[in-house]
Amino acid sequence: MSVDYDIVIVGGSLAGRDAALKAVQQRAKVALVEPLFRHDLIQLQGIGEVAKLVGKVNDLTQFGVCNGGNEEEKFQVSLEKTLLWGSAVAANLNEQLSPAFLAGQGVDVIVGKGYFQASPDLSFVVNNRKLVARNFLLATGSIPAIPNIEGLQKTGFLTLSNIWQVLRSSTPPKSWVILGGTPQSVEIAQALARLGYSVTFIVNSPLLISPVDWEIARLLQAQLEVEGIRVFTQSSVTQIRLIEDKKWLQTGNIAIETDEILVAVAEQPFIESLNLAAVGVKYNSRGLSVNKKLQTTNHRIYACGEVIGGYNLPNIASYEAKIAIKNALFFAKYRINYRAIPWGILTQPTLAQVGLTERQAKNRYEKNDILVLRQYFKTLASAQFTDETTGICKIIVRRNGEILGAALLGAEARELINIIALAISEKIKINKLANLAPVYSSFSEIIEQTAWEWNKQRFESTRLQDFWDGVFYFLRNR
Repeated sequence: MSVDYDIVIVGGSLAGRDAALKAVQQRAKVALVEPLFRHDLIQLQGIGEVAKLVGKVNDLTQFGVCNGGNEEEKFQVSLEKTLLWGSAVAANLNEQLSPAFLAGQGVDVIVGKGYFQASPDLSFVVNNRKLVARNFLLATGSIPAIPNIEGLQKTGFLTLSNIWQVLRSSTPPKSWVILGGTPQSVEIAQALARLGYSVTFIVNSPLLISPVDWEIARLLQAQLEVEGIRVFTQSSVTQIRLIEDKKWLQTGNIAIETDEILVAVAEQPFIESLNLAAVGVKYNSRGLSVNKKLQTTNHRIYACGEVIGGYNLPNIASYEAKIAIKNALFFAKYRINYRAIPWGILTQPTLAQVGLTERQAKNRYEKNDILVLRQYFKTLASAQFTDETTGICKIIVRRNGEILGAALLGAEARELINIIALAISEKIKINKLANLAPVYSSFSEIIEQTAWEWNKQRFESTRLQDFWDGVFYFLRNR
Protein backbone atom coordinates (compact mmCIF):
# COMPACT_ATOMS: atom_id res chain seq x y z
CA MET A 1 0.00 0.00 0.00
CA SER A 2 1.44 3.37 -1.02
CA VAL A 3 0.69 6.21 1.37
CA ASP A 4 0.45 9.95 0.79
CA TYR A 5 1.07 10.99 4.38
CA ASP A 6 2.45 9.71 7.64
CA ILE A 7 -0.68 11.01 9.34
CA VAL A 8 -3.92 12.67 8.29
CA ILE A 9 -5.50 14.78 11.03
CA VAL A 10 -9.22 15.43 10.79
CA GLY A 11 -9.47 18.68 12.72
CA GLY A 12 -11.80 21.58 13.22
CA SER A 13 -10.53 22.31 16.74
CA LEU A 14 -7.50 23.84 18.39
CA ALA A 15 -6.42 20.33 19.41
CA GLY A 16 -6.29 19.38 15.73
CA ARG A 17 -4.10 22.32 14.79
CA ASP A 18 -1.86 21.71 17.80
CA ALA A 19 -1.51 18.06 16.81
CA ALA A 20 -0.61 19.02 13.23
CA LEU A 21 2.16 21.32 14.45
CA LYS A 22 3.52 18.64 16.80
CA ALA A 23 3.48 16.06 14.00
CA VAL A 24 5.32 18.23 11.46
CA GLN A 25 7.91 19.08 14.11
CA GLN A 26 8.62 15.32 14.19
CA ARG A 27 9.48 15.59 10.47
CA ALA A 28 6.31 13.77 9.52
CA LYS A 29 4.37 14.33 6.31
CA VAL A 30 1.09 15.74 7.60
CA ALA A 31 -2.30 16.65 6.19
CA LEU A 32 -4.79 18.64 8.26
CA VAL A 33 -8.39 18.45 7.09
CA GLU A 34 -10.57 21.16 8.55
CA PRO A 35 -14.31 20.93 7.86
CA LEU A 36 -16.24 24.04 6.99
CA PHE A 37 -17.77 23.85 10.45
CA ARG A 38 -15.85 25.99 12.95
CA HIS A 39 -16.84 27.41 16.32
CA ASP A 40 -14.11 29.48 17.84
CA LEU A 41 -13.90 28.89 21.59
CA ILE A 42 -10.66 30.80 22.04
CA GLN A 43 -12.72 33.82 23.01
CA LEU A 44 -14.70 31.83 25.56
CA GLN A 45 -11.48 30.49 27.06
CA GLY A 46 -10.51 34.07 27.76
CA ILE A 47 -13.79 35.21 29.24
CA GLY A 48 -12.48 34.23 32.68
CA GLU A 49 -9.80 36.85 32.18
CA VAL A 50 -12.58 39.29 31.33
CA ALA A 51 -14.23 38.57 34.68
CA LYS A 52 -10.93 39.00 36.48
CA LEU A 53 -10.25 42.27 34.73
CA VAL A 54 -13.71 43.65 35.36
CA GLY A 55 -13.51 42.62 39.00
CA LYS A 56 -10.37 44.69 39.48
CA VAL A 57 -11.66 47.76 37.71
CA ASN A 58 -13.35 50.12 40.12
CA ASP A 59 -13.56 53.04 37.74
CA LEU A 60 -15.23 52.19 34.44
CA THR A 61 -13.40 55.09 32.80
CA GLN A 62 -10.53 52.61 32.37
CA PHE A 63 -12.72 50.99 29.71
CA GLY A 64 -13.28 54.33 27.98
CA VAL A 65 -16.44 55.15 29.93
CA CYS A 66 -17.07 58.75 30.89
CA ASN A 67 -18.00 59.64 34.44
CA GLY A 68 -21.33 60.91 33.27
CA GLY A 69 -24.32 58.86 32.15
CA ASN A 70 -26.47 56.32 33.90
CA GLU A 71 -25.32 52.92 35.13
CA GLU A 72 -27.00 51.01 32.30
CA GLU A 73 -25.08 53.01 29.70
CA LYS A 74 -21.84 52.51 31.60
CA PHE A 75 -22.23 48.76 31.73
CA GLN A 76 -23.19 48.56 28.05
CA VAL A 77 -20.06 50.45 26.98
CA SER A 78 -18.01 48.42 29.48
CA LEU A 79 -19.23 45.17 27.93
CA GLU A 80 -18.53 46.42 24.41
CA LYS A 81 -14.97 47.52 25.26
CA THR A 82 -14.28 44.32 27.17
CA LEU A 83 -15.45 42.08 24.34
CA LEU A 84 -13.41 44.03 21.80
CA TRP A 85 -10.37 43.48 23.98
CA GLY A 86 -11.17 39.76 24.25
CA SER A 87 -11.59 39.47 20.48
CA ALA A 88 -8.25 41.16 19.87
CA VAL A 89 -6.47 38.79 22.24
CA ALA A 90 -8.25 35.81 20.65
CA ALA A 91 -7.17 36.96 17.19
CA ASN A 92 -3.54 37.15 18.31
CA LEU A 93 -3.70 33.67 19.83
CA ASN A 94 -5.48 32.24 16.81
CA GLU A 95 -2.76 33.57 14.51
CA GLN A 96 -0.18 31.38 16.29
CA LEU A 97 -1.95 28.27 14.98
CA SER A 98 -3.56 29.67 11.86
CA PRO A 99 -3.85 27.57 8.67
CA ALA A 100 -1.40 29.93 6.98
CA PHE A 101 1.17 29.44 9.73
CA LEU A 102 0.73 25.64 9.66
CA ALA A 103 1.07 25.61 5.88
CA GLY A 104 4.31 27.55 6.25
CA GLN A 105 5.57 24.85 8.60
CA GLY A 106 4.91 22.17 6.00
CA VAL A 107 1.38 21.01 6.88
CA ASP A 108 -0.90 20.30 3.92
CA VAL A 109 -4.03 22.17 5.04
CA ILE A 110 -7.22 21.07 3.28
CA VAL A 111 -10.51 22.87 3.97
CA GLY A 112 -13.66 20.82 3.51
CA LYS A 113 -15.84 18.06 4.89
CA GLY A 114 -14.89 14.46 4.29
CA TYR A 115 -15.51 10.85 5.25
CA PHE A 116 -13.62 7.62 5.86
CA GLN A 117 -13.52 4.85 3.30
CA ALA A 118 -12.57 1.28 4.23
CA SER A 119 -11.71 -0.26 0.88
CA PRO A 120 -9.62 -0.94 -0.99
CA ASP A 121 -7.42 0.77 1.62
CA LEU A 122 -8.27 2.83 4.69
CA SER A 123 -8.46 6.42 3.48
CA PHE A 124 -10.16 9.75 4.05
CA VAL A 125 -12.00 11.34 1.14
CA VAL A 126 -12.32 15.14 1.00
CA ASN A 127 -13.11 17.39 -1.97
CA ASN A 128 -13.16 14.29 -4.23
CA ARG A 129 -9.58 13.56 -3.18
CA LYS A 130 -8.57 10.34 -1.46
CA LEU A 131 -6.01 10.76 1.32
CA VAL A 132 -4.08 7.61 2.22
CA ALA A 133 -1.93 7.58 5.36
CA ARG A 134 -0.23 5.20 7.74
CA ASN A 135 -2.48 6.47 10.54
CA PHE A 136 -5.23 9.00 11.17
CA LEU A 137 -6.12 11.29 14.07
CA LEU A 138 -9.58 12.60 14.88
CA ALA A 139 -9.59 16.00 16.60
CA THR A 140 -12.90 17.37 15.40
CA GLY A 141 -13.97 18.81 18.74
CA SER A 142 -17.51 18.77 20.04
CA ILE A 143 -20.86 20.48 19.70
CA PRO A 144 -23.43 21.29 22.39
CA ALA A 145 -25.76 18.51 23.46
CA ILE A 146 -29.28 19.92 23.69
CA PRO A 147 -31.49 18.55 26.50
CA ASN A 148 -35.01 17.40 25.78
CA ILE A 149 -36.92 20.07 27.72
CA GLU A 150 -40.51 20.87 26.82
CA GLY A 151 -40.64 24.23 25.04
CA LEU A 152 -36.87 24.75 24.75
CA GLN A 153 -36.64 24.51 20.96
CA LYS A 154 -39.72 26.63 20.41
CA THR A 155 -38.62 29.33 22.85
CA GLY A 156 -35.05 29.53 21.60
CA PHE A 157 -31.70 29.46 23.38
CA LEU A 158 -27.97 30.08 23.05
CA THR A 159 -25.00 27.71 23.31
CA LEU A 160 -21.30 28.22 23.90
CA SER A 161 -20.76 28.30 20.14
CA ASN A 162 -22.91 31.37 19.48
CA ILE A 163 -23.04 33.34 22.74
CA TRP A 164 -20.13 35.57 21.74
CA GLN A 165 -22.00 37.03 18.78
CA VAL A 166 -25.03 37.80 20.97
CA LEU A 167 -22.90 39.48 23.62
CA ARG A 168 -21.41 41.73 20.96
CA SER A 169 -24.82 42.82 19.68
CA SER A 170 -26.10 46.33 20.33
CA THR A 171 -28.69 45.14 22.86
CA PRO A 172 -27.46 42.03 24.71
CA PRO A 173 -29.94 40.36 27.08
CA LYS A 174 -30.08 41.87 30.56
CA SER A 175 -31.00 38.69 32.41
CA TRP A 176 -29.65 35.18 31.86
CA VAL A 177 -30.38 31.63 32.90
CA ILE A 178 -27.48 29.21 32.44
CA LEU A 179 -28.30 25.50 32.28
CA GLY A 180 -25.47 23.11 33.10
CA GLY A 181 -22.09 23.43 34.76
CA THR A 182 -18.95 23.50 32.60
CA PRO A 183 -15.75 25.51 33.12
CA GLN A 184 -16.83 27.94 30.40
CA SER A 185 -20.38 28.38 31.69
CA VAL A 186 -19.13 29.18 35.20
CA GLU A 187 -16.67 31.71 33.79
CA ILE A 188 -19.40 33.30 31.66
CA ALA A 189 -21.77 33.47 34.64
CA GLN A 190 -19.26 35.40 36.74
CA ALA A 191 -18.27 37.68 33.86
CA LEU A 192 -21.90 38.58 33.13
CA ALA A 193 -22.62 39.20 36.81
CA ARG A 194 -19.60 41.48 37.12
CA LEU A 195 -20.76 43.40 34.09
CA GLY A 196 -24.05 44.11 35.83
CA TYR A 197 -26.33 41.46 34.35
CA SER A 198 -28.73 39.25 36.26
CA VAL A 199 -27.61 35.59 36.21
CA THR A 200 -29.28 32.39 37.40
CA PHE A 201 -27.36 29.10 37.33
CA ILE A 202 -29.17 25.73 37.25
CA VAL A 203 -27.44 22.33 37.41
CA ASN A 204 -28.74 18.80 37.95
CA SER A 205 -25.82 17.65 40.11
CA PRO A 206 -25.14 18.54 43.77
CA LEU A 207 -22.08 20.57 42.70
CA LEU A 208 -21.58 23.25 40.05
CA ILE A 209 -19.05 21.02 38.29
CA SER A 210 -18.99 17.37 39.29
CA PRO A 211 -15.23 16.55 39.07
CA VAL A 212 -14.33 19.39 41.47
CA ASP A 213 -13.48 18.62 45.12
CA TRP A 214 -16.71 19.11 47.07
CA GLU A 215 -15.25 21.59 49.56
CA ILE A 216 -13.69 23.73 46.83
CA ALA A 217 -16.90 23.59 44.76
CA ARG A 218 -18.96 24.81 47.71
CA LEU A 219 -16.60 27.73 48.25
CA LEU A 220 -16.78 28.64 44.57
CA GLN A 221 -20.56 28.51 44.70
CA ALA A 222 -20.55 30.78 47.73
CA GLN A 223 -18.33 33.25 45.86
CA LEU A 224 -20.72 33.31 42.90
CA GLU A 225 -23.69 33.83 45.21
CA VAL A 226 -21.90 36.72 46.96
CA GLU A 227 -21.58 38.34 43.54
CA GLY A 228 -25.34 38.12 43.02
CA ILE A 229 -25.66 34.91 41.00
CA ARG A 230 -28.61 32.72 41.96
CA VAL A 231 -27.49 29.08 42.03
CA PHE A 232 -29.86 26.10 41.93
CA THR A 233 -28.16 22.71 42.40
CA GLN A 234 -29.84 19.31 42.10
CA SER A 235 -32.49 21.04 40.02
CA SER A 236 -33.93 20.28 36.61
CA VAL A 237 -36.00 22.41 34.28
CA THR A 238 -39.26 20.70 33.35
CA GLN A 239 -40.68 23.18 30.87
CA ILE A 240 -40.02 26.53 29.21
CA ARG A 241 -42.55 29.04 27.92
CA LEU A 242 -42.42 32.36 26.06
CA ILE A 243 -44.81 34.88 27.65
CA GLU A 244 -44.90 38.49 26.45
CA ASP A 245 -41.32 38.45 25.09
CA LYS A 246 -39.98 36.91 28.29
CA LYS A 247 -38.76 33.35 28.70
CA TRP A 248 -40.10 31.47 31.73
CA LEU A 249 -38.51 28.32 33.10
CA GLN A 250 -40.14 25.93 35.54
CA THR A 251 -37.79 24.19 38.00
CA GLY A 252 -39.54 22.38 40.83
CA ASN A 253 -42.20 24.75 42.14
CA ILE A 254 -40.25 27.84 41.08
CA ALA A 255 -40.86 29.86 37.91
CA ILE A 256 -37.92 31.93 36.68
CA GLU A 257 -38.22 34.85 34.25
CA THR A 258 -35.30 35.66 31.95
CA ASP A 259 -34.34 37.38 28.70
CA GLU A 260 -32.04 34.62 27.46
CA ILE A 261 -31.11 30.99 28.12
CA LEU A 262 -27.61 29.56 27.73
CA VAL A 263 -27.52 25.77 27.38
CA ALA A 264 -24.24 24.22 28.54
CA VAL A 265 -25.34 20.89 30.01
CA ALA A 266 -22.94 18.71 28.00
CA GLU A 267 -21.00 18.32 24.77
CA GLN A 268 -21.22 15.59 22.15
CA PRO A 269 -18.58 14.61 19.57
CA PHE A 270 -18.67 16.41 16.25
CA ILE A 271 -18.44 13.42 13.93
CA GLU A 272 -21.19 14.17 11.44
CA SER A 273 -20.84 12.36 8.11
CA LEU A 274 -17.41 10.86 8.91
CA ASN A 275 -18.70 7.35 8.13
CA LEU A 276 -17.03 5.94 11.25
CA ALA A 277 -19.18 2.81 11.39
CA ALA A 278 -17.81 1.69 8.02
CA VAL A 279 -14.25 1.69 9.37
CA GLY A 280 -15.07 0.04 12.70
CA VAL A 281 -14.87 3.07 15.01
CA LYS A 282 -17.26 2.80 17.95
CA TYR A 283 -18.72 5.81 19.74
CA ASN A 284 -21.62 6.94 21.88
CA SER A 285 -23.30 10.24 22.71
CA ARG A 286 -20.44 11.23 25.02
CA GLY A 287 -17.52 10.55 22.68
CA LEU A 288 -15.37 8.08 20.79
CA SER A 289 -14.21 4.92 22.51
CA VAL A 290 -10.42 4.95 22.90
CA ASN A 291 -7.87 2.86 24.79
CA LYS A 292 -5.01 4.09 26.97
CA LYS A 293 -2.95 4.74 23.83
CA LEU A 294 -5.78 6.89 22.40
CA GLN A 295 -6.51 4.38 19.66
CA THR A 296 -10.13 4.00 18.64
CA THR A 297 -11.57 0.56 17.94
CA ASN A 298 -9.79 0.85 14.59
CA HIS A 299 -6.16 0.71 15.71
CA ARG A 300 -5.02 2.98 12.84
CA ILE A 301 -7.37 5.78 13.86
CA TYR A 302 -6.50 7.80 16.97
CA ALA A 303 -8.50 10.54 18.70
CA CYS A 304 -7.87 13.42 21.13
CA GLY A 305 -9.62 16.43 22.64
CA GLU A 306 -13.32 16.84 23.35
CA VAL A 307 -14.23 14.32 20.64
CA ILE A 308 -13.37 11.56 23.16
CA GLY A 309 -15.47 13.19 25.88
CA GLY A 310 -14.83 15.62 28.71
CA TYR A 311 -14.69 19.38 29.00
CA ASN A 312 -13.08 21.79 26.57
CA LEU A 313 -9.76 22.13 28.41
CA PRO A 314 -6.92 23.13 26.07
CA ASN A 315 -4.06 21.82 28.21
CA ILE A 316 -5.61 18.35 28.45
CA ALA A 317 -6.31 18.28 24.71
CA SER A 318 -2.70 19.32 24.05
CA TYR A 319 -1.44 16.55 26.34
CA GLU A 320 -3.60 14.01 24.51
CA ALA A 321 -2.34 15.30 21.18
CA LYS A 322 1.27 14.66 22.26
CA ILE A 323 0.49 11.05 23.21
CA ALA A 324 -1.58 10.39 20.10
CA ILE A 325 1.02 11.85 17.72
CA LYS A 326 3.90 9.88 19.26
CA ASN A 327 1.91 6.65 19.09
CA ALA A 328 0.69 7.28 15.54
CA LEU A 329 4.12 8.18 14.14
CA PHE A 330 6.31 5.79 16.08
CA PHE A 331 5.66 2.71 18.19
CA ALA A 332 2.30 2.75 19.95
CA LYS A 333 3.71 2.35 23.45
CA TYR A 334 2.79 5.60 25.20
CA ARG A 335 -0.18 5.53 27.55
CA ILE A 336 -2.40 8.34 28.71
CA ASN A 337 -2.23 9.16 32.44
CA TYR A 338 -4.38 12.01 33.68
CA ARG A 339 -3.30 11.75 37.31
CA ALA A 340 -0.66 14.47 37.07
CA ILE A 341 -2.44 16.70 34.54
CA PRO A 342 -3.88 19.83 36.19
CA TRP A 343 -6.89 21.76 35.02
CA GLY A 344 -8.67 24.88 36.14
CA ILE A 345 -11.52 27.34 35.83
CA LEU A 346 -10.64 30.98 35.21
CA THR A 347 -12.98 32.41 37.79
CA GLN A 348 -11.99 35.05 40.30
CA PRO A 349 -10.60 33.64 42.53
CA THR A 350 -9.26 30.94 40.23
CA LEU A 351 -10.02 27.26 40.75
CA ALA A 352 -7.38 24.64 39.92
CA GLN A 353 -7.16 20.91 40.57
CA VAL A 354 -4.92 17.91 39.93
CA GLY A 355 -5.05 14.23 40.83
CA LEU A 356 -7.56 12.69 43.23
CA THR A 357 -10.11 14.59 45.27
CA GLU A 358 -10.58 13.88 48.97
CA ARG A 359 -13.60 11.67 48.29
CA GLN A 360 -11.85 9.74 45.50
CA ALA A 361 -8.78 9.15 47.67
CA LYS A 362 -10.85 7.83 50.60
CA ASN A 363 -12.74 5.53 48.26
CA ARG A 364 -9.50 4.13 46.80
CA TYR A 365 -7.39 3.80 49.96
CA GLU A 366 -7.98 3.05 53.62
CA LYS A 367 -9.50 6.12 55.25
CA ASN A 368 -6.94 6.03 58.06
CA ASP A 369 -4.19 6.20 55.44
CA ILE A 370 -5.43 9.53 54.03
CA LEU A 371 -4.46 12.92 55.41
CA VAL A 372 -6.17 16.11 54.24
CA LEU A 373 -3.95 19.18 54.49
CA ARG A 374 -5.50 22.66 54.39
CA GLN A 375 -4.22 26.21 54.52
CA TYR A 376 -6.03 29.47 53.85
CA PHE A 377 -4.83 32.34 51.68
CA LYS A 378 -5.64 34.90 54.36
CA THR A 379 -2.47 33.81 56.18
CA LEU A 380 -0.26 35.02 53.31
CA ALA A 381 1.40 38.41 53.29
CA SER A 382 1.03 38.58 49.50
CA ALA A 383 -2.72 38.02 49.84
CA GLN A 384 -2.93 40.81 52.38
CA PHE A 385 -0.96 43.20 50.18
CA THR A 386 -3.09 42.52 47.10
CA ASP A 387 -6.41 42.21 48.97
CA GLU A 388 -6.94 38.70 47.59
CA THR A 389 -7.40 36.86 50.87
CA THR A 390 -10.26 34.62 49.74
CA GLY A 391 -8.95 31.14 49.04
CA ILE A 392 -7.85 27.74 50.23
CA CYS A 393 -5.13 25.23 49.34
CA LYS A 394 -6.05 21.61 49.93
CA ILE A 395 -3.57 18.77 49.40
CA ILE A 396 -4.51 15.09 49.71
CA VAL A 397 -1.68 12.78 50.82
CA ARG A 398 -1.12 9.30 52.15
CA ARG A 399 0.39 8.86 55.58
CA ASN A 400 3.74 7.94 53.98
CA GLY A 401 3.88 11.35 52.28
CA GLU A 402 2.74 10.33 48.77
CA ILE A 403 0.81 13.17 47.16
CA LEU A 404 -2.47 11.98 45.65
CA GLY A 405 -4.05 15.23 44.58
CA ALA A 406 -4.69 18.87 45.30
CA ALA A 407 -7.32 21.54 44.80
CA LEU A 408 -6.91 25.29 45.13
CA LEU A 409 -9.27 28.22 45.06
CA GLY A 410 -7.45 31.50 45.22
CA ALA A 411 -5.18 34.00 43.55
CA GLU A 412 -2.60 32.47 41.19
CA ALA A 413 -4.09 28.99 41.70
CA ARG A 414 -3.57 28.07 38.04
CA GLU A 415 0.17 28.74 38.46
CA LEU A 416 0.53 27.13 41.89
CA ILE A 417 -1.17 23.90 40.82
CA ASN A 418 1.64 23.23 38.34
CA ILE A 419 4.13 22.84 41.20
CA ILE A 420 1.98 20.17 42.82
CA ALA A 421 1.34 18.50 39.46
CA LEU A 422 5.09 18.26 38.91
CA ALA A 423 5.52 16.75 42.37
CA ILE A 424 2.89 14.10 41.59
CA SER A 425 4.42 13.37 38.19
CA GLU A 426 7.93 12.97 39.61
CA LYS A 427 6.73 11.13 42.75
CA ILE A 428 8.08 13.85 45.03
CA LYS A 429 6.73 13.41 48.54
CA ILE A 430 5.03 16.07 50.60
CA ASN A 431 7.97 16.57 52.98
CA LYS A 432 10.02 17.95 50.06
CA LEU A 433 7.38 20.62 49.46
CA ALA A 434 7.35 21.38 53.19
CA ASN A 435 11.07 22.17 52.93
CA LEU A 436 10.54 24.83 50.25
CA ALA A 437 11.61 28.38 51.06
CA PRO A 438 9.52 30.53 48.66
CA VAL A 439 10.40 34.13 47.93
CA TYR A 440 8.74 36.50 50.39
CA SER A 441 6.15 37.65 49.78
CA SER A 442 4.65 35.34 47.17
CA PHE A 443 1.58 33.20 46.79
CA SER A 444 3.89 30.15 46.55
CA GLU A 445 4.14 30.26 50.34
CA ILE A 446 0.71 28.64 50.49
CA ILE A 447 2.18 25.36 49.19
CA GLU A 448 4.96 25.28 51.78
CA GLN A 449 2.53 26.17 54.58
CA THR A 450 0.01 23.52 53.50
CA ALA A 451 2.71 20.86 53.13
CA TRP A 452 3.98 21.66 56.64
CA GLU A 453 0.57 20.55 57.97
CA TRP A 454 1.65 16.99 57.12
CA ASN A 455 4.30 17.07 59.85
CA LYS A 456 1.77 18.35 62.39
CA GLN A 457 -0.95 15.87 61.49
CA ARG A 458 1.44 12.92 61.39
CA PHE A 459 2.86 13.87 64.82
CA GLU A 460 -0.59 14.30 66.35
CA SER A 461 -1.89 11.05 64.89
CA THR A 462 1.23 9.23 66.11
CA ARG A 463 0.68 10.56 69.64
CA LEU A 464 -2.96 9.49 69.48
CA GLN A 465 -1.99 6.04 68.24
CA ASP A 466 0.58 5.71 71.04
CA PHE A 467 -2.11 6.67 73.56
CA TRP A 468 -4.52 4.01 72.36
CA ASP A 469 -1.75 1.43 72.17
CA GLY A 470 -1.03 2.22 75.81
CA VAL A 471 -4.68 1.84 76.75
CA PHE A 472 -4.96 -1.53 75.01
CA TYR A 473 -1.70 -2.70 76.61
CA PHE A 474 -3.03 -1.72 80.04
CA LEU A 475 -6.36 -3.48 79.46
CA ARG A 476 -4.64 -6.67 78.29
CA ASN A 477 -2.19 -6.83 81.16
CA ARG A 478 -4.08 -5.57 84.20
